Amino acid sequence: MKITFLGSGSAFCMDNWQSNMLIEVPPCEKAPKGVKMLFDCGGDIRWSLKEKGLSAMDINAVYVSHLHADHVGGLEYLAFVSYFAKTVKGMPRPALIGNSQLLTDLWNCTLRGGLNSIQMKDATLDTYFDLIRIPNSGSFTVGDVDFKTIQTIHVVADTSFVKSFGVMATVSRESDTPQRIFITSDTQYAPSQLNDFIRSADMVFHDCETSKYASGVHAHYKDLASLPDDIKAKMWLYHYNSVSDLPDAKADGFLGFVEKGQTFEF
Repeated sequence: MKITFLGSGSAFCMDNWQSNMLIEVPPCEKAPKGVKMLFDCGGDIRWSLKEKGLSAMDINAVYVSHLHADHVGGLEYLAFVSYFAKTVKGMPRPALIGNSQLLTDLWNCTLRGGLNSIQMKDATLDTYFDLIRIPNSGSFTVGDVDFKTIQTIHVVADTSFVKSFGVMATVSRESDTPQRIFITSDTQYAPSQLNDFIRSADMVFHDCETSKYASGVHAHYKDLASLPDDIKAKMWLYHYNSVSDLPDAKADGFLGFVEKGQTFEF
């Protein structure tokens, strides 16, 4: 499996693309041609894909972590391109993977206003994607990689947690023990909730805010820097605010800040 960070910035970062990833699973028995899956599809996706020589036509699947625009704002583009270039020609359309209730809210609250507008057709989310609805605490498989969804604490609206889900990816290898990669997606600083998952992973990609004033809805660098050394030693930081004036993450015990375009192979 290969993970490429199409961007590693926050929703408001102006010198980096938003934190969307391209996860590539090599050909296997379940997926003879391999799979290119987006981990989120934000508003920058046209440009971040183009920068890597790709387009919506190359994407086989999209995982949706939550409904903020830097994570789903590019789905209308991808849906329309896929529909008119693939679906109407009988070509395989992309899978859309996410928590079951989250996908319902994605259509009703985010995408319906634009994607319902197809001439002479009452469109639904199923018009554009093959839906894979994941129950709470559920899992899914892409090729030969298993993904376990993990709910994170991102935003509390009134008295309810807004649904947001990271993943634990398990990559099996013939000659070695499986490798586990935890991607938090957006999360508050929540060591009591996440440290057990982090300790069970071989590598962690963790949300990290670097603004002068903490927002409270993302894990801030100052808080993450207080984590035990063994946890920081397996942690890459992403979703930061600007590429300028970043702290020295390696000196503080982390693996570092993920750079735009950086690739990891497992």
